[in-house]
Amino acid sequence: MLRDADATRRRLIDAAADEFSEHGIAGARVDRIAAASQSNKAQIYHYFGSKELLFDAVMNDIVTSTAGAVPITVDDLAGYAGRLFDAYEKDPRIPRLAMWYRLERPAEPARLDALTDTIKGQLGQIRAAQRAGGLPSAYRPADLLNLVLHMSFLWTFVFPELQAQLAKTSRAHRRRVLVDAVRVLLGEISPAG
Repeated sequence: MLRDADATRRRLIDAAADEFSEHGIAGARVDRIAAASQSNKAQIYHYFGSKELLFDAVMNDIVTSTAGAVPITVDDLAGYAGRLFDAYEKDPRIPRLAMWYRLERPAEPARLDALTDTIKGQLGQIRAAQRAGGLPSAYRPADLLNLVLHMSFLWTFVFPELQAQLAKTSRAHRRRVLVDAVRVLLGEISPAG
């Protein structure tokens, strides 16, 4: 019975991730999530309580899986940014869900345990690396982490008016620009002239 419950929850989270990434919380429909997961609306409310709490479960799942697949490497923050770029290219739902989270759940900070714990751990690693001299201390740990994370999202949030120009570049070029930009930020290389 527990295995069936776990499988049902997994199907609901997977279907909800697709629905929320496409439509956000307000636009998502519980009936579409139920149909896509081969479940029913009653099970969604039984397992998660509300559409908003289902969204939180999706975000916790995405954060946990992304942080596990792409752990921070403070001795190579540029490489970490590149690996995040790769993860976002592989699963475009990740940056879209992050966007919806920031847009539709901004007034409830520190609600997602997985995100809070991940950020706390990353900040601790950056702080320790700065104290040891492995990272520049020109930026506070939170500022540095924020810059690296947002730079890694760079290519996923492009204005349509700029998209046509960027479409002429290769994926490898976009990744290289990101990695080089983080290296410039860290003082590892000089800006290209």
